[in-house]
Amino acid sequence: MKICVLGAGAWGTALAINAAPRHEVSLWARDAAQLAAFQAQRENRRYLPGIALPPSLQLVGAAAVDAARAAQLVIIATPMAALREQLLALRDLRVPVAWLCKGVEPAQGGGAGYGLLAHEIQAQVAPDLPAGVLSGPSFAQEVAHGQPTALVAASAHGEVRQALVDAFHGPSLRVYANDDIVGVEVGGAVKNVLAIATGLADGLALGLNARAALITRGLAEMTRLGLALGARADTFMGLSGLGDLVLTATGDLSRNRKVGLLLAQGRSLAEAVQSLGHVAEGVYCARTVLQRALHLGVEMPIAQGVVALLDGSAKPAEVVAALMGREPTAEPG
Repeated sequence: MKICVLGAGAWGTALAINAAPRHEVSLWARDAAQLAAFQAQRENRRYLPGIALPPSLQLVGAAAVDAARAAQLVIIATPMAALREQLLALRDLRVPVAWLCKGVEPAQGGGAGYGLLAHEIQAQVAPDLPAGVLSGPSFAQEVAHGQPTALVAASAHGEVRQALVDAFHGPSLRVYANDDIVGVEVGGAVKNVLAIATGLADGLALGLNARAALITRGLAEMTRLGLALGARADTFMGLSGLGDLVLTATGDLSRNRKVGLLLAQGRSLAEAVQSLGHVAEGVYCARTVLQRALHLGVEMPIAQGVVALLDGSAKPAEVVAALMGREPTAEPG
């Protein structure tokens, strides 16, 4: 299969490395200097240092749409902020297209008062594109090293789900198909916000009980939002819900968890983000997740606490106190 990966960050590079031994894979880099470094070093030293690019992996720097035209499957591996631009450029393609980003786009001027999930952006700007998402609990570094990983391919189109399975299911990757793209995308977006909260709790040394409570109640918040948007409840017990939440909230490689840890240490948000060297999507989508929840009348107190922390309107201890001081309620709920 001919696969074109648009975006040479950590995750796009990792998937390209993983698939290159079995398929004809091209990796597109927007930045000419980055592309030249890749070609000279055969390594993505910024994001995946020490991991060699397979000899068969092609590196390309033409316009994204030109690079994609010859492919049988196109993977958009850019951050959420660049997804709309990429979908617009690819809207006339008729081959399967899938994105990797997890988050919610900020509200657009003149539109609704809330941001859109990736599949909603696609429906708006490229409605005829056969498209979906590849998501699930995955750190790029482990995928690039060939460590066992399970992902979920979600789309309303059976041919897109099958193309993603055919492309990436292999010795070190299991890919499960799911037609609930709404649930998969809600899980991928909300888990980043909840990971900040869990990192905060761990940074404050609140204990393992607090961590378990945050993950469990965070899963309830994620599920409430997903159901309000039309997702299925069982999706949130799968890879893109519980699986991705546990990984991102507890894994030492999690950038969103790291933000929470640094904020607990008294670092400013700007300092925390700058120290990462990578995008932490939870920082950028926490407000948009909460806006969407408020629009739907969905209660998300943990997400609300994270937004207050990121906005500087509450200190870490105040966020914890607000959560612990809530009125008692019944479970589930």
